[in-house]
Amino acid sequence: MSERVCRRRSALIVGATMTEVMAAYGDGIAAAAGTSGSRAIHVYPVSNYTFGSKASKPDKDATVAEAMIRLKDKYEREGMRRTVEAILLVNQHDHPHVLLLQRTMPGGGVEYKLPGGRLRHGEGEVAGLQRKLHNKLSPAEQSLRVSDWECGDCVARWCRPAFEPNYYPYLPAHVTKPKESRTVYIAQLPERCKFAVPKNLKLLAVSLFLF
Repeated sequence: MSERVCRRRSALIVGATMTEVMAAYGDGIAAAAGTSGSRAIHVYPVSNYTFGSKASKPDKDATVAEAMIRLKDKYEREGMRRTVEAILLVNQHDHPHVLLLQRTMPGGGVEYKLPGGRLRHGEGEVAGLQRKLHNKLSPAEQSLRVSDWECGDCVARWCRPAFEPNYYPYLPAHVTKPKESRTVYIAQLPERCKFAVPKNLKLLAVSLFLF
């Protein structure tokens, strides 16, 4: 799907509630896009990177049903959840691959996600995404960390209209209060760096052919 189509579809989810949220918190969208609205992304060989681990992050939900219950509880206290994620590309076998985090669920299932996570109240999208990338991918040692994750264009916005697992690339006409907004940025990896992920997660390079 082209960037133009993604942006056109993304605009459809901006209802009254979403407009207010994006006006308050969308701190990096226009700046990241630049004057031309797009930028080149340099994709480096996966062999340029080293991979390690750090302390595990406790699982908050054992099942999808538990995740929906927690989402509902949070929504009643804090309002719509805002989530940001990053597309990180590497070159393997002369083909672009996307870095995904794999988590084995307590019930035995497997979950795959782009690196990222939930924003804090009042936190900007770009600043929050940089914090989440450090949290999920950076080594604990400050000297080994990427100094600043370079978040580029906003390439997609998704909406969760109800307390259900499904996301939509638009806001259904009958929904006035979406439960979650999910924004995806493409981020520029440095030419070389070290990744360190929690021990209960795995960082995988997945071919674009599998999407």
